[in-house]
Amino acid sequence: MTTNINPVIPGFYPDPSVCRVGEDYYLVNSSFEYFPGVPVFHSRDLVRWEQIGNVLDRPSQFNVGLGRERASAGIYAPTIRHHDGEFWMTTTNREDVMKGHLIVRASDPAGEWSEPVHTTGAIGIDPDLSWDEAGTCYLTWAFPGAISQAVVDPRTGKLLSEPRVIWNGTGMAHPEGPHVFRRGAYWYLLVAEGGTGPGHGICVARSDSPSGPWESNPANPVLSHRSTSHPVQNTGHGDLVELPDGSWAMVHLGVRPGGSFPPAHVNGRETFLTGVDWVDGWPVIVEDRYDVPQAPTAFTDDFEGSDASDAGRLHPRWIAPGTDPRSFAVPVPGEGLRLSAGRAAGARDAERLLAVRARDSSWTATATVPQGDVALVVRIDDAHWAAVQRQGTTVTARAVVGPFDQVLATAEGVPADAPLAVRSVANTERYSFAKGPDDLHLGHLVDGEFRTLGTIDGRYLTTEVAGGFTGRVIGVEALGTDALLIRFTYTPDPDPVPASAMPVSPPADS
Repeated sequence: MTTNINPVIPGFYPDPSVCRVGEDYYLVNSSFEYFPGVPVFHSRDLVRWEQIGNVLDRPSQFNVGLGRERASAGIYAPTIRHHDGEFWMTTTNREDVMKGHLIVRASDPAGEWSEPVHTTGAIGIDPDLSWDEAGTCYLTWAFPGAISQAVVDPRTGKLLSEPRVIWNGTGMAHPEGPHVFRRGAYWYLLVAEGGTGPGHGICVARSDSPSGPWESNPANPVLSHRSTSHPVQNTGHGDLVELPDGSWAMVHLGVRPGGSFPPAHVNGRETFLTGVDWVDGWPVIVEDRYDVPQAPTAFTDDFEGSDASDAGRLHPRWIAPGTDPRSFAVPVPGEGLRLSAGRAAGARDAERLLAVRARDSSWTATATVPQGDVALVVRIDDAHWAAVQRQGTTVTARAVVGPFDQVLATAEGVPADAPLAVRSVANTERYSFAKGPDDLHLGHLVDGEFRTLGTIDGRYLTTEVAGGFTGRVIGVEALGTDALLIRFTYTPDPDPVPASAMPVSPPADS
Protein backbone atom coordinates (compact mmCIF):
# COMPACT_ATOMS: atom_id res chain seq x y z
CA MET A 1 0.00 0.00 0.00
CA THR A 2 1.32 3.45 -0.92
CA THR A 3 1.86 5.62 2.17
CA ASN A 4 2.72 9.26 2.89
CA ILE A 5 0.24 10.54 0.31
CA ASN A 6 -1.66 13.21 2.28
CA PRO A 7 0.05 16.44 3.35
CA VAL A 8 -0.36 17.49 6.96
CA ILE A 9 -0.45 21.10 5.72
CA PRO A 10 -1.87 21.15 2.18
CA GLY A 11 -1.36 24.05 -0.19
CA PHE A 12 1.59 26.30 -0.92
CA TYR A 13 3.43 25.76 2.40
CA PRO A 14 6.96 24.64 1.45
CA ASP A 15 10.29 24.26 3.24
CA PRO A 16 8.87 23.27 6.65
CA SER A 17 10.87 23.74 9.83
CA VAL A 18 9.65 22.45 13.18
CA CYS A 19 10.47 22.63 16.88
CA ARG A 20 8.89 21.26 20.07
CA VAL A 21 8.33 22.87 23.47
CA GLY A 22 6.90 20.40 25.96
CA GLU A 23 3.86 18.81 24.31
CA ASP A 24 3.50 21.55 21.70
CA TYR A 25 4.95 21.66 18.18
CA TYR A 26 5.49 24.79 16.12
CA LEU A 27 6.14 24.88 12.38
CA VAL A 28 7.01 27.60 9.86
CA ASN A 29 7.13 27.71 6.05
CA SER A 30 8.52 29.78 3.20
CA SER A 31 6.17 32.45 1.85
CA PHE A 32 8.19 34.20 -0.91
CA GLU A 33 6.59 37.45 -2.20
CA TYR A 34 3.41 37.16 -0.14
CA PHE A 35 2.78 39.40 2.86
CA PRO A 36 2.62 38.72 5.78
CA GLY A 37 5.60 36.40 5.68
CA VAL A 38 6.45 33.08 7.36
CA PRO A 39 3.18 31.44 8.47
CA VAL A 40 3.30 29.81 11.92
CA PHE A 41 1.40 26.63 12.78
CA HIS A 42 0.75 24.81 16.07
CA SER A 43 0.04 21.13 16.73
CA ARG A 44 -0.13 18.70 19.61
CA ASP A 45 0.29 15.53 17.54
CA LEU A 46 2.22 16.52 14.36
CA VAL A 47 -0.77 15.47 12.24
CA ARG A 48 -3.35 18.20 12.86
CA TRP A 49 -2.07 21.76 12.47
CA GLU A 50 -3.66 25.17 13.01
CA GLN A 51 -2.24 28.45 11.76
CA ILE A 52 -1.73 30.78 14.72
CA GLY A 53 -0.08 33.73 13.02
CA ASN A 54 2.66 34.99 10.74
CA VAL A 55 6.16 35.87 11.93
CA LEU A 56 6.84 38.84 9.65
CA ASP A 57 3.60 40.80 9.86
CA ARG A 58 4.87 44.40 9.80
CA PRO A 59 6.37 46.27 6.85
CA SER A 60 9.32 47.21 9.08
CA GLN A 61 10.18 43.49 9.31
CA PHE A 62 9.65 42.48 5.70
CA ASN A 63 10.67 44.43 2.61
CA VAL A 64 8.75 43.12 -0.41
CA GLY A 65 7.37 44.56 -3.63
CA LEU A 66 4.91 44.13 -6.46
CA GLY A 67 5.39 42.85 -10.00
CA ARG A 68 6.34 39.79 -12.01
CA GLU A 69 10.06 40.33 -11.45
CA ARG A 70 9.53 39.94 -7.71
CA ALA A 71 7.53 36.73 -8.02
CA SER A 72 9.20 33.96 -6.00
CA ALA A 73 11.50 36.47 -4.32
CA GLY A 74 10.90 37.39 -0.69
CA ILE A 75 11.12 34.75 2.04
CA TYR A 76 13.24 31.62 1.53
CA ALA A 77 13.33 28.59 3.85
CA PRO A 78 12.93 29.75 7.47
CA THR A 79 14.11 27.85 10.54
CA ILE A 80 12.28 27.95 13.88
CA ARG A 81 13.97 26.98 17.14
CA HIS A 82 13.36 27.36 20.90
CA HIS A 83 16.33 28.22 23.11
CA ASP A 84 16.61 29.66 26.63
CA GLY A 85 12.89 30.39 26.88
CA GLU A 86 12.58 32.21 23.57
CA PHE A 87 11.52 31.29 20.05
CA TRP A 88 13.95 32.16 17.29
CA MET A 89 13.30 32.36 13.57
CA THR A 90 15.88 32.98 10.88
CA THR A 91 15.30 33.25 7.15
CA THR A 92 16.51 34.94 3.98
CA ASN A 93 14.64 37.77 2.27
CA ARG A 94 15.82 37.66 -1.34
CA GLU A 95 14.96 41.36 -1.64
CA ASP A 96 17.65 42.09 0.98
CA VAL A 97 19.99 39.16 0.38
CA MET A 98 23.12 41.32 0.49
CA LYS A 99 22.26 42.35 4.08
CA GLY A 100 22.65 38.73 5.14
CA HIS A 101 19.99 36.61 6.78
CA LEU A 102 17.47 38.04 9.21
CA ILE A 103 16.83 36.83 12.76
CA VAL A 104 13.80 37.60 14.93
CA ARG A 105 12.67 36.30 18.31
CA ALA A 106 9.51 36.10 20.42
CA SER A 107 8.30 34.77 23.75
CA ASP A 108 5.08 33.57 22.09
CA PRO A 109 5.16 32.30 18.48
CA ALA A 110 1.57 33.51 17.99
CA GLY A 111 2.40 36.95 19.28
CA GLU A 112 4.57 39.85 18.24
CA TRP A 113 8.03 39.03 16.93
CA SER A 114 10.97 41.40 17.28
CA GLU A 115 12.36 43.69 14.66
CA PRO A 116 14.92 41.78 12.59
CA VAL A 117 18.66 41.88 12.92
CA HIS A 118 20.77 41.01 9.88
CA THR A 119 23.81 38.77 9.67
CA THR A 120 26.01 41.05 7.59
CA GLY A 121 28.65 39.03 5.75
CA ALA A 122 26.66 35.77 5.61
CA ILE A 123 25.43 35.73 2.02
CA GLY A 124 23.24 32.91 0.74
CA ILE A 125 19.86 31.32 1.50
CA ASP A 126 18.18 28.85 3.86
CA PRO A 127 19.74 29.75 7.24
CA ASP A 128 19.65 27.57 10.36
CA LEU A 129 20.39 28.28 14.03
CA SER A 130 21.78 25.76 16.51
CA TRP A 131 23.39 26.02 19.95
CA ASP A 132 26.01 23.82 21.61
CA GLU A 133 26.23 22.99 25.32
CA ALA A 134 28.34 26.09 25.98
CA GLY A 135 25.66 28.33 24.47
CA THR A 136 27.60 29.10 21.29
CA CYS A 137 25.19 29.80 18.43
CA TYR A 138 25.98 28.53 14.96
CA LEU A 139 24.48 30.04 11.82
CA THR A 140 24.50 27.54 8.95
CA TRP A 141 23.29 28.35 5.44
CA ALA A 142 23.46 27.41 1.78
CA PHE A 143 25.73 29.17 -0.65
CA PRO A 144 25.66 27.95 -4.27
CA GLY A 145 27.14 24.45 -4.28
CA ALA A 146 28.03 24.26 -0.58
CA ILE A 147 26.94 24.58 3.04
CA SER A 148 28.57 27.42 4.99
CA GLN A 149 28.69 28.27 8.68
CA ALA A 150 29.75 30.95 11.15
CA VAL A 151 29.37 31.61 14.85
CA VAL A 152 26.81 34.37 15.41
CA ASP A 153 25.38 36.52 18.17
CA PRO A 154 21.66 35.94 17.41
CA ARG A 155 20.56 39.03 19.35
CA THR A 156 22.59 41.41 17.20
CA GLY A 157 23.22 39.36 14.05
CA LYS A 158 26.97 40.01 14.34
CA LEU A 159 29.16 37.22 13.01
CA LEU A 160 31.71 36.13 15.60
CA SER A 161 33.79 34.06 13.19
CA GLU A 162 34.63 34.12 9.51
CA PRO A 163 32.17 32.22 7.30
CA ARG A 164 33.57 28.96 6.01
CA VAL A 165 32.35 26.04 3.92
CA ILE A 166 31.69 23.01 6.14
CA TRP A 167 30.29 20.52 3.59
CA ASN A 168 29.87 20.22 -0.15
CA GLY A 169 27.13 17.61 0.04
CA THR A 170 27.15 14.15 -1.45
CA GLY A 171 27.79 15.23 -5.03
CA MET A 172 24.16 15.79 -5.98
CA ALA A 173 23.19 19.24 -7.27
CA HIS A 174 22.20 22.15 -5.07
CA PRO A 175 22.96 21.24 -1.45
CA GLU A 176 20.70 23.58 0.55
CA GLY A 177 18.20 23.81 3.40
CA PRO A 178 20.69 22.79 6.13
CA HIS A 179 19.65 21.95 9.68
CA VAL A 180 22.20 21.14 12.39
CA PHE A 181 21.14 19.24 15.53
CA ARG A 182 22.54 16.91 18.14
CA ARG A 183 21.47 13.40 19.11
CA GLY A 184 23.56 11.43 21.56
CA ALA A 185 27.27 11.53 20.75
CA TYR A 186 26.84 12.94 17.26
CA TRP A 187 25.94 16.19 15.60
CA TYR A 188 23.92 15.78 12.43
CA LEU A 189 23.69 17.93 9.32
CA LEU A 190 20.47 17.43 7.34
CA VAL A 191 20.37 18.94 3.85
CA ALA A 192 18.24 18.95 0.72
CA GLU A 193 19.94 18.02 -2.53
CA GLY A 194 19.06 17.50 -6.17
CA GLY A 195 17.17 20.77 -6.60
CA THR A 196 13.56 21.30 -5.56
CA GLY A 197 12.16 19.35 -8.51
CA PRO A 198 11.94 15.72 -9.69
CA GLY A 199 15.47 14.93 -8.48
CA HIS A 200 14.90 16.25 -4.96
CA GLY A 201 16.02 14.29 -1.91
CA ILE A 202 17.18 14.54 1.70
CA CYS A 203 20.70 13.60 2.76
CA VAL A 204 22.42 13.52 6.13
CA ALA A 205 25.94 13.61 7.52
CA ARG A 206 27.30 13.38 11.07
CA SER A 207 30.24 14.62 13.10
CA ASP A 208 31.65 14.92 16.60
CA SER A 209 31.39 18.70 16.21
CA PRO A 210 28.67 21.09 14.96
CA SER A 211 31.26 22.41 12.50
CA GLY A 212 32.41 19.08 11.10
CA PRO A 213 34.28 17.42 9.49
CA TRP A 214 31.23 15.52 8.26
CA GLU A 215 30.81 11.82 7.52
CA SER A 216 28.20 11.22 4.82
CA ASN A 217 25.54 8.57 5.43
CA PRO A 218 26.28 5.66 3.06
CA ALA A 219 22.51 5.24 2.59
CA ASN A 220 21.99 8.79 1.24
CA PRO A 221 19.54 10.03 0.16
CA VAL A 222 17.51 8.99 3.18
CA LEU A 223 14.32 10.18 1.43
CA SER A 224 13.58 10.65 -2.26
CA HIS A 225 10.72 9.66 -4.55
CA ARG A 226 12.67 10.36 -7.72
CA SER A 227 12.16 7.88 -10.58
CA THR A 228 9.23 6.23 -8.78
CA SER A 229 5.49 6.14 -9.42
CA HIS A 230 4.69 7.47 -5.94
CA PRO A 231 1.85 10.03 -6.14
CA VAL A 232 3.92 12.49 -4.09
CA GLN A 233 7.04 13.71 -5.88
CA ASN A 234 9.90 16.21 -5.40
CA THR A 235 10.24 15.12 -1.77
CA GLY A 236 12.96 16.97 0.11
CA HIS A 237 13.84 19.87 2.38
CA GLY A 238 13.12 18.24 5.74
CA ASP A 239 13.53 19.02 9.42
CA LEU A 240 13.63 16.57 12.33
CA VAL A 241 12.03 16.81 15.77
CA GLU A 242 12.25 14.62 18.86
CA LEU A 243 8.96 13.63 20.47
CA PRO A 244 8.41 13.61 24.28
CA ASP A 245 8.75 9.80 24.33
CA GLY A 246 12.19 9.93 22.69
CA SER A 247 11.02 8.87 19.23
CA TRP A 248 11.63 11.10 16.19
CA ALA A 249 9.72 12.44 13.21
CA MET A 250 10.45 14.48 10.13
CA VAL A 251 8.48 17.08 8.19
CA HIS A 252 9.36 17.59 4.53
CA LEU A 253 8.00 19.11 1.36
CA GLY A 254 6.48 17.33 -1.61
CA VAL A 255 4.14 17.96 -4.53
CA ARG A 256 1.12 16.10 -5.89
CA PRO A 257 1.40 16.16 -9.70
CA GLY A 258 -1.41 15.24 -12.05
CA GLY A 259 -2.51 15.27 -15.66
CA SER A 260 -1.00 13.79 -18.79
CA PHE A 261 2.74 13.40 -19.25
CA PRO A 262 4.63 15.41 -18.23
CA PRO A 263 2.49 15.88 -15.12
CA ALA A 264 2.20 19.19 -13.32
CA HIS A 265 1.35 20.19 -9.76
CA VAL A 266 -1.09 22.98 -8.98
CA ASN A 267 -0.90 23.79 -5.27
CA GLY A 268 2.82 24.25 -4.91
CA ARG A 269 5.08 22.40 -2.53
CA GLU A 270 3.22 21.14 0.54
CA THR A 271 4.19 19.87 4.01
CA PHE A 272 4.29 16.11 4.68
CA LEU A 273 5.16 13.98 7.73
CA THR A 274 7.17 10.78 8.24
CA GLY A 275 8.49 8.80 11.16
CA VAL A 276 12.20 8.37 11.86
CA ASP A 277 13.99 5.38 13.36
CA TRP A 278 17.65 5.36 14.33
CA VAL A 279 19.83 2.46 13.15
CA ASP A 280 23.58 2.37 13.83
CA GLY A 281 23.53 6.09 14.55
CA TRP A 282 21.76 7.06 11.31
CA PRO A 283 18.18 8.23 10.72
CA VAL A 284 15.98 5.83 8.74
CA ILE A 285 12.80 7.30 7.31
CA VAL A 286 9.57 5.39 8.06
CA GLU A 287 6.95 6.68 5.65
CA ASP A 288 4.05 4.62 7.04
CA ARG A 289 4.52 5.68 10.68
CA TYR A 290 1.67 8.17 10.68
CA ASP A 291 -1.89 7.76 9.47
CA VAL A 292 -2.52 11.18 7.94
CA PRO A 293 -6.13 11.87 6.90
CA GLN A 294 -7.08 14.59 4.44
CA ALA A 295 -6.74 17.85 6.32
CA PRO A 296 -9.87 19.98 6.79
CA THR A 297 -9.59 22.96 4.44
CA ALA A 298 -13.12 24.37 4.01
CA PHE A 299 -13.88 27.79 5.44
CA THR A 300 -16.33 30.66 5.13
CA ASP A 301 -15.47 34.22 6.04
CA ASP A 302 -18.67 36.17 6.63
CA PHE A 303 -17.30 39.71 6.68
CA GLU A 304 -20.79 41.22 6.81
CA GLY A 305 -21.20 39.75 10.25
CA SER A 306 -18.00 41.32 11.62
CA ASP A 307 -18.28 43.53 14.68
CA ALA A 308 -16.15 46.24 16.25
CA SER A 309 -13.78 43.68 17.75
CA ASP A 310 -12.81 42.62 14.22
CA ALA A 311 -11.72 46.10 13.16
CA GLY A 312 -8.27 45.94 11.56
CA ARG A 313 -8.08 42.15 11.88
CA LEU A 314 -7.94 39.43 9.26
CA HIS A 315 -7.50 35.71 9.74
CA PRO A 316 -3.78 34.90 9.35
CA ARG A 317 -4.51 32.82 6.22
CA TRP A 318 -5.12 36.04 4.22
CA ILE A 319 -2.11 37.26 2.24
CA ALA A 320 -1.31 39.65 -0.59
CA PRO A 321 1.47 39.65 -3.21
CA GLY A 322 3.94 42.44 -2.52
CA THR A 323 1.93 44.48 -0.02
CA ASP A 324 0.35 44.34 3.44
CA PRO A 325 -3.32 43.28 3.04
CA ARG A 326 -4.27 45.37 6.09
CA SER A 327 -3.32 48.47 4.12
CA PHE A 328 -6.22 47.99 1.70
CA ALA A 329 -8.64 45.45 3.26
CA VAL A 330 -10.41 46.99 6.25
CA PRO A 331 -13.30 45.35 8.14
CA VAL A 332 -16.27 47.69 8.50
CA PRO A 333 -18.43 46.43 11.39
CA GLY A 334 -21.86 45.33 10.25
CA GLU A 335 -21.09 45.95 6.56
CA GLY A 336 -18.22 43.84 5.29
CA LEU A 337 -14.60 44.11 4.23
CA ARG A 338 -13.82 47.36 2.42
CA LEU A 339 -11.30 46.77 -0.40
CA SER A 340 -9.47 49.86 -1.63
CA ALA A 341 -9.23 50.30 -5.39
CA GLY A 342 -6.71 48.00 -7.04
CA ARG A 343 -5.72 47.52 -10.67
CA ALA A 344 -7.77 48.87 -13.55
CA ALA A 345 -10.17 46.34 -15.07
CA GLY A 346 -8.05 45.91 -18.20
CA ALA A 347 -4.67 45.80 -16.43
CA ARG A 348 -2.68 42.60 -15.92
CA ASP A 349 -0.62 43.21 -12.79
CA ALA A 350 -2.17 42.84 -9.33
CA GLU A 351 -1.93 45.88 -7.08
CA ARG A 352 -4.16 45.03 -4.12
CA LEU A 353 -5.11 41.36 -4.29
CA LEU A 354 -6.45 39.82 -1.08
CA ALA A 355 -5.72 36.11 -1.38
CA VAL A 356 -5.66 32.68 0.25
CA ARG A 357 -3.83 29.55 -0.81
CA ALA A 358 -5.58 26.86 -2.86
CA ARG A 359 -5.24 23.61 -0.88
CA ASP A 360 -7.02 20.79 -2.74
CA SER A 361 -6.99 19.07 -6.12
CA SER A 362 -10.67 19.97 -6.65
CA TRP A 363 -12.33 22.95 -5.01
CA THR A 364 -14.83 25.79 -5.38
CA ALA A 365 -14.31 29.37 -4.23
CA THR A 366 -16.92 32.13 -4.22
CA ALA A 367 -16.84 35.84 -3.46
CA THR A 368 -19.91 37.99 -2.82
CA VAL A 369 -19.21 41.66 -3.57
CA PRO A 370 -22.45 43.68 -3.83
CA GLN A 371 -20.68 47.04 -4.14
CA GLY A 372 -17.98 48.00 -6.63
CA ASP A 373 -16.31 46.37 -9.63
CA VAL A 374 -14.27 43.32 -8.71
CA ALA A 375 -12.28 40.29 -9.87
CA LEU A 376 -12.08 36.80 -8.36
CA VAL A 377 -8.68 35.49 -9.44
CA VAL A 378 -6.70 32.25 -9.30
CA ARG A 379 -3.03 32.94 -9.96
CA ILE A 380 0.58 31.87 -9.93
CA ASP A 381 1.95 35.32 -10.79
CA ASP A 382 1.06 38.42 -12.78
CA ALA A 383 1.67 36.62 -16.07
CA HIS A 384 -0.21 33.41 -15.22
CA TRP A 385 -3.74 33.86 -13.89
CA ALA A 386 -7.40 33.41 -14.67
CA ALA A 387 -10.32 35.42 -13.34
CA VAL A 388 -14.00 36.12 -13.43
CA GLN A 389 -14.46 39.90 -13.40
CA ARG A 390 -17.56 42.01 -12.85
CA GLN A 391 -18.01 45.60 -14.04
CA GLY A 392 -21.49 46.83 -13.28
CA THR A 393 -23.75 43.93 -14.33
CA THR A 394 -21.30 42.56 -16.92
CA VAL A 395 -19.31 39.47 -15.93
CA THR A 396 -16.28 38.37 -17.95
CA ALA A 397 -14.14 35.23 -17.83
CA ARG A 398 -10.52 36.15 -18.61
CA ALA A 399 -7.19 34.32 -18.77
CA VAL A 400 -3.62 35.66 -18.90
CA VAL A 401 -0.80 33.29 -19.87
CA GLY A 402 2.54 34.90 -20.65
CA PRO A 403 2.01 37.51 -23.37
CA PHE A 404 -1.51 36.26 -24.14
CA ASP A 405 -4.56 37.96 -22.62
CA GLN A 406 -7.87 36.37 -23.63
CA VAL A 407 -11.51 37.12 -22.85
CA LEU A 408 -13.15 33.68 -22.83
CA ALA A 409 -16.80 34.68 -22.41
CA THR A 410 -19.07 37.47 -21.22
CA ALA A 411 -22.47 37.51 -19.52
CA GLU A 412 -24.74 40.54 -19.23
CA GLY A 413 -27.32 41.41 -16.61
CA VAL A 414 -25.69 39.58 -13.70
CA PRO A 415 -26.90 41.08 -10.39
CA ALA A 416 -24.23 42.70 -8.23
CA ASP A 417 -25.07 40.42 -5.31
CA ALA A 418 -24.59 37.23 -7.38
CA PRO A 419 -21.45 35.51 -6.05
CA LEU A 420 -18.54 35.23 -8.46
CA ALA A 421 -17.15 31.70 -8.53
CA VAL A 422 -14.10 29.70 -9.62
CA ARG A 423 -13.97 25.91 -9.60
CA SER A 424 -11.04 23.52 -10.00
CA VAL A 425 -11.92 20.03 -11.28
CA ALA A 426 -9.04 17.56 -11.09
CA ASN A 427 -8.23 15.43 -14.11
CA THR A 428 -8.41 11.78 -13.03
CA GLU A 429 -8.57 10.21 -16.50
CA ARG A 430 -5.81 7.64 -16.44
CA TYR A 431 -5.46 7.12 -20.16
CA SER A 432 -5.77 10.61 -21.60
CA PHE A 433 -2.73 12.08 -23.35
CA ALA A 434 -4.01 15.64 -23.62
CA LYS A 435 -5.10 16.69 -20.14
CA GLY A 436 -3.64 19.14 -17.67
CA PRO A 437 -3.77 18.46 -13.93
CA ASP A 438 -7.21 20.11 -13.70
CA ASP A 439 -9.69 22.33 -15.47
CA LEU A 440 -10.46 25.76 -14.06
CA HIS A 441 -14.07 26.86 -14.50
CA LEU A 442 -14.77 30.59 -14.30
CA GLY A 443 -18.31 31.72 -13.63
CA HIS A 444 -20.87 32.83 -11.08
CA LEU A 445 -23.69 31.40 -8.99
CA VAL A 446 -27.31 31.51 -10.12
CA ASP A 447 -29.74 30.49 -7.35
CA GLY A 448 -26.84 28.72 -5.66
CA GLU A 449 -25.85 26.73 -8.77
CA PHE A 450 -22.50 27.16 -10.52
CA ARG A 451 -22.81 28.62 -14.02
CA THR A 452 -19.63 28.30 -16.09
CA LEU A 453 -18.70 31.11 -18.47
CA GLY A 454 -15.27 29.87 -19.51
CA THR A 455 -12.79 27.07 -18.83
CA ILE A 456 -8.99 26.97 -18.98
CA ASP A 457 -6.58 24.02 -18.84
CA GLY A 458 -4.99 24.18 -15.40
CA ARG A 459 -1.48 23.37 -16.63
CA TYR A 460 -1.11 27.03 -17.67
CA LEU A 461 -1.38 28.04 -14.02
CA THR A 462 1.38 25.85 -12.64
CA THR A 463 5.04 26.47 -11.87
CA GLU A 464 5.91 23.91 -14.55
CA VAL A 465 4.75 26.61 -17.00
CA ALA A 466 5.26 29.83 -15.03
CA GLY A 467 8.44 28.89 -13.19
CA GLY A 468 9.15 29.89 -9.60
CA PHE A 469 8.65 28.30 -6.21
CA THR A 470 5.10 29.18 -5.16
CA GLY A 471 1.67 27.67 -5.79
CA ARG A 472 -1.80 28.84 -6.63
CA VAL A 473 -3.61 31.44 -4.60
CA ILE A 474 -7.23 32.57 -4.95
CA GLY A 475 -7.90 36.25 -4.45
CA VAL A 476 -10.28 39.18 -4.68
CA GLU A 477 -9.30 42.59 -6.07
CA ALA A 478 -11.34 45.78 -6.42
CA LEU A 479 -11.10 47.05 -10.00
CA GLY A 480 -10.46 50.77 -10.24
CA THR A 481 -12.86 51.74 -7.45
CA ASP A 482 -13.42 50.61 -3.87
CA ALA A 483 -15.51 47.49 -3.34
CA LEU A 484 -17.24 45.76 -0.43
CA LEU A 485 -16.57 42.04 0.09
CA ILE A 486 -19.22 40.55 2.38
CA ARG A 487 -18.58 36.80 2.03
CA PHE A 488 -15.85 34.46 0.81
CA THR A 489 -16.14 30.67 0.73
CA TYR A 490 -13.64 27.93 -0.06
CA THR A 491 -14.86 24.34 -0.30
CA PRO A 492 -12.93 21.19 -1.27
CA ASP A 493 -14.79 19.09 -3.84
CA PRO A 494 -14.53 15.33 -4.47
CA ASP A 495 -12.31 14.42 -7.40
CA PRO A 496 -14.08 12.87 -10.42
CA VAL A 497 -14.16 9.07 -10.39
CA PRO A 498 -11.52 7.84 -12.87
CA ALA A 499 -12.17 5.31 -15.60
CA SER A 500 -11.39 1.84 -14.24
CA ALA A 501 -9.56 0.41 -17.23
CA MET A 502 -8.04 1.19 -20.60
CA PRO A 503 -10.69 0.88 -23.36
CA VAL A 504 -10.48 -2.52 -25.04
CA SER A 505 -10.16 -2.65 -28.83
CA PRO A 506 -12.83 -4.71 -30.58
CA PRO A 507 -11.82 -8.12 -31.99
CA ALA A 508 -10.21 -8.00 -35.41
CA ASP A 509 -13.07 -9.95 -37.02
CA SER A 510 -15.91 -7.83 -35.63
